[in-house]
Amino acid sequence: MLFKGSGVALVTPINKDRSVNFEELKKLIEFQIENKTDAIIICGTTGEPSTLTDDEQLKVIDFAVKTVNKRIPVIAGAGSNDTEHGVKLARESQKRGADGILVVTPYYNKTTQKGLVEHYAEYAKNVDIPIIVYNVPSRTGLNVEPKTAAELSKIENIIAIKEASSNLDHIVNLAECINGKMDLYSGNDNEIIPILSLGGIGVISVIANIVPLETHDVVMKYLNGDLKAALDLQLKLLPLCRAAFCEVNPIPTKTALKYLGYEGYHCRKPLTTMMPDKEEFLVSELKNYGLIK
Repeated sequence: MLFKGSGVALVTPINKDRSVNFEELKKLIEFQIENKTDAIIICGTTGEPSTLTDDEQLKVIDFAVKTVNKRIPVIAGAGSNDTEHGVKLARESQKRGADGILVVTPYYNKTTQKGLVEHYAEYAKNVDIPIIVYNVPSRTGLNVEPKTAAELSKIENIIAIKEASSNLDHIVNLAECINGKMDLYSGNDNEIIPILSLGGIGVISVIANIVPLETHDVVMKYLNGDLKAALDLQLKLLPLCRAAFCEVNPIPTKTALKYLGYEGYHCRKPLTTMMPDKEEFLVSELKNYGLIK
């Protein structure tokens, strides 16, 4: 097990001139640790790896590992639609001290279910650290079928799946097929409780960038048997979830961090600034939750 609880899918702070703001990244990491986040996921989708060069991505991973300094696990994004390229990123992430890697399914060119098994098996041959499969069909156009997940669970260092299909029937079948052979994490903040009820052990969260303690508490209250408190908190967080995804992630999250006083809230194109009406909605929800006045 890499972690139990809430792992934050951390943003990568980007300045207006497109440079990475490492000073702000340190602040964000410390904020997360102070507020009981259970793992840092660096350079996942929310960290915009698709517009970072390999050199930038590895520098960000290296910085995160050194800043965290073994206080909690650091899991590095190492996904690619080119298996050889992804494996190279995975090996380099391991060299820099990552505790695990998060590997999204191949996108654009996609593959077959057979190809998926071969893709992940190649990662597993080349690193010794744990691997989390990331299933997010809305972004990749490719779904990890439950039987495929069960096949992947036979590979020793493929230990978990981050499930973000938003298809409850699929998730139920997935839980049945893996049957405890892989750890299961929610990949959507509005589905933490449903996935925990199917045997999940946590969430890889976007809104934890904004409310890390509360996201941690949803999971831990549930796992500790306080189901009512966990559900109440999950429902309380739903408006923030809606606001955080009213435009393409991580645009709203970075905008929220701007209102919370952080720098480095710019995105690299093609991601851009929020539409005024969506930003107004986000601000109203930040106020309703009491995060800003």
